[in-house]
Amino acid sequence: MKLEPYKLQSLNEDQLQRHQQKFESVAAEIKNVDGLLQQLIDFQIAIPSWALGTGGTRFGRFSGGGEPRSLEEKIEDVGLLHALNGSSGAISLHIPWDIPQNAASIKALAAQHGLRFDAMNSNTFQDQAGQAHSYKFGSMQHTDKAVRKQAIDHNIEVIKYGIELGSESLTVWLSDGSSFPGQLNFRKAFERTLGCLQEVYAALPDNWKLFVEYKAFEPNFYSMTVGDWGQSLNYANKLGPKAYTLVDLGHHLPNANIEQIVALLLMDGKLGGFHFNDSKYGDDDLTVGSINPYQLFLIFNELIEGMNARGMNHASDLGWMIDASHNIKDPLEDLLQSVEAIKIAYAQALLVDTQELEKARESNDVVRAQEILQEAYRTDVRPLVAEARLRAGAALQPLQVYRSLNVRENLIKERGLKTVATGL
Repeated sequence: MKLEPYKLQSLNEDQLQRHQQKFESVAAEIKNVDGLLQQLIDFQIAIPSWALGTGGTRFGRFSGGGEPRSLEEKIEDVGLLHALNGSSGAISLHIPWDIPQNAASIKALAAQHGLRFDAMNSNTFQDQAGQAHSYKFGSMQHTDKAVRKQAIDHNIEVIKYGIELGSESLTVWLSDGSSFPGQLNFRKAFERTLGCLQEVYAALPDNWKLFVEYKAFEPNFYSMTVGDWGQSLNYANKLGPKAYTLVDLGHHLPNANIEQIVALLLMDGKLGGFHFNDSKYGDDDLTVGSINPYQLFLIFNELIEGMNARGMNHASDLGWMIDASHNIKDPLEDLLQSVEAIKIAYAQALLVDTQELEKARESNDVVRAQEILQEAYRTDVRPLVAEARLRAGAALQPLQVYRSLNVRENLIKERGLKTVATGL
């Protein structure tokens, strides 16, 4: 479904006067509001192809219908999101779920929707039809060299697809680990995995980055071979300057101080990117900002401080992507909510008075430091985010427009009620 600009403009006009009143009230308190708005416009969050369909658990999956049946339809869905929010200008593909049959036509379709291709994602956590060797006992950590070579070859294949599409990064998430004590030799598992990653790293083009993702548990429950940020950083340091740690917000144990993790990774120049989601217990894949929006703000506060300290470009020097898969929400509505939450947290963090905060820290004024952070967090920045969307040619209220246009109903009419997104 393509959103015509004239229809969007008409819907915006109905809300414009009320928006202007709210925006001017907030903007009056902000120095260089135009500069802040430009930062919001520039800040784009990649949409993962697998989040466009209903996710699910091992207990069940409840499709809402109208899911994208092909890579082309996934691109169309992300294009619709981008037209609505002006902030979803990239798509992240998962291979073999999203193998492009004709890279030139796929690139042209993406360009029509104003999209680029973000990080490519490999898959050695599932056995595919016709696959020679099983990953039941791991991929890059496997005791069988043939299995390890299969995993290496797959990742190199993913890089080749990415080159064709104009991507510049590869994300490697490994489900490797063990579920029982004694099952695995930890040292040998690390060494084998490192050896495989070194071969993949050697196949990277000069301008590419390799993101090593970590996860505390699942599908293995006794150990994970890349189980935390320290292990990921160890791999990245051993691999070389093109290798980085990727932080998934849900891939931590409860109460982990993610703010401190990103601060230290930025300090070492080894933070490569983010997978945004939210969680209550573990890797819950919930809508960004739905559980702990204050933590998201604190994370962005550290990100901005660390990036500014290194002279980094907020929009382009790190990879920003949502990673979620939901069972009970309309996936497109959820993604609109997630992007909105990310932009709100980013805007709030941009409002932090960093000079006053540093003074409070240096004088050990704990109360003042808290007040400075919470003053920014408690500011209603939604009019700023909406104004940035308006200036980018998107919708003032994306979710409201999505529902008023009956997008899901139209997708069901077009694609059918029983469709299942590829890869799910």
